[in-house]
Amino acid sequence: MTPPTLFITPGSCFAMFLLVSAAFAGNPTKSWPIIKHYDQKHLSQIALPIGGIGTGTISLGGRGDWRDWEIMNRPAKGFNPGSPFFAIRVKPTNGRSAVRALQGPVDEHLYSGAFGVKDATNPALPCFRNCSFDASYPFGIVNLADPDMPVKVRIKAFNPLVPTDPDASGIPIVAVTYEVTNLTASELSVSVCGTVENFIGNDGVKNVSSKNRNEFRKGTGFQGIFMSSDSVKPDDERWGTMALTTTASSGVTYRSAWLNAGWGTPILDFWDDFGDDGLLENRPPGANTPKASLAILEKIPARGTKGFTFFITWHFPNRYAWSPTRIGNYYTTQYKDAWNVIEKTLPELGRLEDQTIQFVAALTRSDLPRVVKESALFNLSTLRTQTCFRSEDGRFFAWEGCGDKEGCCFGTCTHVWNYEQAVAFLFGSIAKSMREVEFGKETDDTGLMSFRVKLPIDSAAWGKAAADGQMGCIMKVYRDWQLSGDNAMLTSLWPNVKKALEFCWIKGGWDANKDGVMEGCQHNTMDVEYYGPNPQMGIWYLGALKSAEQMALFMHDAEFAATCKSLFSHGSRWIDSALFNGEYYIHKIMPPGDKSNIAPSLLVGMGSSDYANPDYQLGNACLVDQLIGQVMAHVCGLGYLTDPNHVRTTLASIMKYNYKKSLNDHFNCLRTFALGDEAALLMASYPKDRPKNPFPYFTEVMTGFEYTAAIGMLYDGQGENGLTCITSLRNRYDGLKRNPYDEAECGHHYGRAMISWAEILALTGFHYSAVNQEMSFTAKDGDYFWSTGYAYGMVSMKRTGSKKSVTLTAIKGEASFGTFTLNGYGKKVFDVPARVDPGKKLTFEVSANDSKAGLPVYSLKAAVGAR
Repeated sequence: MTPPTLFITPGSCFAMFLLVSAAFAGNPTKSWPIIKHYDQKHLSQIALPIGGIGTGTISLGGRGDWRDWEIMNRPAKGFNPGSPFFAIRVKPTNGRSAVRALQGPVDEHLYSGAFGVKDATNPALPCFRNCSFDASYPFGIVNLADPDMPVKVRIKAFNPLVPTDPDASGIPIVAVTYEVTNLTASELSVSVCGTVENFIGNDGVKNVSSKNRNEFRKGTGFQGIFMSSDSVKPDDERWGTMALTTTASSGVTYRSAWLNAGWGTPILDFWDDFGDDGLLENRPPGANTPKASLAILEKIPARGTKGFTFFITWHFPNRYAWSPTRIGNYYTTQYKDAWNVIEKTLPELGRLEDQTIQFVAALTRSDLPRVVKESALFNLSTLRTQTCFRSEDGRFFAWEGCGDKEGCCFGTCTHVWNYEQAVAFLFGSIAKSMREVEFGKETDDTGLMSFRVKLPIDSAAWGKAAADGQMGCIMKVYRDWQLSGDNAMLTSLWPNVKKALEFCWIKGGWDANKDGVMEGCQHNTMDVEYYGPNPQMGIWYLGALKSAEQMALFMHDAEFAATCKSLFSHGSRWIDSALFNGEYYIHKIMPPGDKSNIAPSLLVGMGSSDYANPDYQLGNACLVDQLIGQVMAHVCGLGYLTDPNHVRTTLASIMKYNYKKSLNDHFNCLRTFALGDEAALLMASYPKDRPKNPFPYFTEVMTGFEYTAAIGMLYDGQGENGLTCITSLRNRYDGLKRNPYDEAECGHHYGRAMISWAEILALTGFHYSAVNQEMSFTAKDGDYFWSTGYAYGMVSMKRTGSKKSVTLTAIKGEASFGTFTLNGYGKKVFDVPARVDPGKKLTFEVSANDSKAGLPVYSLKAAVGAR
């Protein structure tokens, strides 16, 4: 792959990424920050999902095609209804016209098929010969050129993504501008036309439509075609509306229907009509799912550039997901229909585009490795896919991932969603809503937290507990309390948080003898039950105990805090002495002997049925994510849960035993997510001895687990190893072999991979506590992105003599702190809490080992007293 060319605007501070000219409403004046360039050999798998949080998406393909129309409440990989496309007609004043589909060439490996080319979009249409893709998220730019065409074209598409504002980031819209540059010394007549079928009623799995209708309309500042259906039942999940619109005020022609005829006559009729003069003549309605075409005709002066802007909007209110009854969509409560989406969004879209640019630009200009910015940013796309949704009441739910045509593994599974870190640090209100479901709805009076949520939300609980899922949720409520400073949330949830920890100590439970060590039956994210102490569950437990101690102190529950502290102390010492083998932590298998010794809610039914000699155990494995609880503790600012030297040795051992520069000689007994000469971290290795039948996934490779180990390395001073792992992972998602916006595990767009956001936390050293009024960063000079879920901005550190000059900027939201720490260097304690407001900056100095007071002014004890 060719490295991207670096364009630096004079006076620009964005020196580490591309500044690509972007257009909106035909005005090519804005610049989009771009992280990565993909050449023509690395385009075939690229599909950038464009849509809002919980709305579904339409994907921009690497060659400019529009694919995977996943807007009707379910995944729809490969679903391209009616072969949608955009086309361009170009005519010199005294020359012949040329018509092309606005996409690059079909990949040669797709040329074959029993009845011609089958798996490529619009293979029969003439297209541009040369193509490349400039990528960030949510921005995507396709570059088209052809030696036989007098123009070059940039396809620039996005959907607003504004941290701290889930509503602004949850709009069902594709905004796309075709920026056309005249390469000649003469004026050109240029027409750009978009064609979309009204496929309402057809979600790619089932087609229930029989009579759909298109209507040309004019709105305030826009016009286009509104699509509806007279035949789909109003309670069907495929019922809704769509619209194809433009802001062009002149030169607009349309077809609300194509010619209703047989064989290839309809597209022949369209191509002849459009090619004749770049204007469209309407056709009478006839087809059950009529195509809509919208064209814009402009004159482009010599060497000039103009933008042709279109919008695709949608509104499908009837989501069912895994519920037997309708749960609806939050986004559709904000609009009457698809026309209303553009009506309400258009006046705000320029501002939202600016805010999206601000976010991506801030992240991309951070002094972080490009691969870190890429993995953290690109995986945010999962939030907008059909993996995630918001029910009509605004609550956030998710599958683990998506199959091609349906969600995979229901219930916002706690042991999967424990890993991701993006939501809490970008959309704090969504993270809190998840905690409210986990502790407010899914935790019963015994403290059992169902690790999968049934819908509708008032359904009887699932009634099964996962050890890692439940412990991780306790740590997450602590994290989200710290980030938000929302004492009311903690007060409301604390009784069930406490019960969730006490559940460990029930008869036949995870820690029935209450010694700080999990010995019992532990269902977990490997989809089986472990028996006996192991690092994965044990360190999650330590993190939950430490988190609960801090929350109990705030809640004036000194007795429970003391219990947690005592159990943590004993458990930590025991794990270090009994499970650390000198290189890494191992699993001591302790069979229960009989099913009657296990609390019924702990058996899910996916593990071994032999309780005397159970299969699917870790044993002496070097497990890739054995330190996930420690990674979460770093994120939460809780310090080390076990001996720091053991942690560092374990991370080095994971690299030594699990990292493979090539998988050519690797035997895998299950699913294949990496192969051949690709490099990867294996789920587990067995340097000494292996159980006859280990846990199911031990030979696999999965990105969320690889990130977990790599982030641990970044936190613990093994940055070169960590970056090697991340780079090897992202090299596999190179656009040729896999989609860089789709890291799969049990399904496309898998939630666990969003732990990649914690790479930023590890390398910037960022930690924030709104409760304690503390903020900290690395002491390394540079510019760094920061976010709390309620605010975000940049910090700049620079040595000035014997001190560090710090400039903290809030781009959106505000943050306050009484203590500012540069890790390992010094801290600044303010007499009065400092606050940085939106759009403002705060500059101050930090001296080496500067400590105005022995403890921060806003310590936890002070916060407890204030309560």
